[in-house]
Amino acid sequence: MIGILGGTFNPIHYGHLRCAIEVKGLFGLEQVRLIPNAYPPHKESPEVPALLRAQMIDLAIKNHPGLVCDRREIDRYQQSPTQQSFMVDTLASLREDFPEQPLLLFIGNDAFNQLPSWHCWQRLFDYAHIVVMARPGWKAQAFDAIKARVTENADALEQAQAGKLFFQAVTLLDISATAIRGSFAKQQDPSFLLPDVVIEYIHHHQLYQSPE
Repeated sequence: MIGILGGTFNPIHYGHLRCAIEVKGLFGLEQVRLIPNAYPPHKESPEVPALLRAQMIDLAIKNHPGLVCDRREIDRYQQSPTQQSFMVDTLASLREDFPEQPLLLFIGNDAFNQLPSWHCWQRLFDYAHIVVMARPGWKAQAFDAIKARVTENADALEQAQAGKLFFQAVTLLDISATAIRGSFAKQQDPSFLLPDVVIEYIHHHQLYQSPE
């Protein structure tokens, strides 16, 4: 099985990495593909170009086999700069690359609550299972339109390529990329929130600086 984690990763931090490593082990995944988006539909485009965000991901996952930075949304944006990064298009592309393997799209609880606002959201299940990552003790509430897709059996995700909804408790570190960017702007020390190699990259490229 292959895991998928999308986002702006602006910048990537230990909250992202902990989730990726944890679900890889929990589900016995061959790999987890971290996919930085170039033109996100639900928020303003990050001030840091997608290519630089991808390079920070590469640095962060260098010593973690099975974690992969997938640049397909960046490539799609470069070919068509007005095209937004819709997850349904990304999953369709991944299905072409991995026609036989189950795909697990991992999203947080907040993203799950907004799922009906996603572009062609019901088609997501044509290409992948959706796994909602939540804090231990959180009570899952699937809305009526997809209650029939819910499974409490993780093995069911291996038995089909797509179509199921699963809720998984994970260690969610309370780390905010917004707060990290603010710490760089204020010249504060963000150590232990993100890898040192990413901090060095940000300083070297003078990212997230406060406006003059």
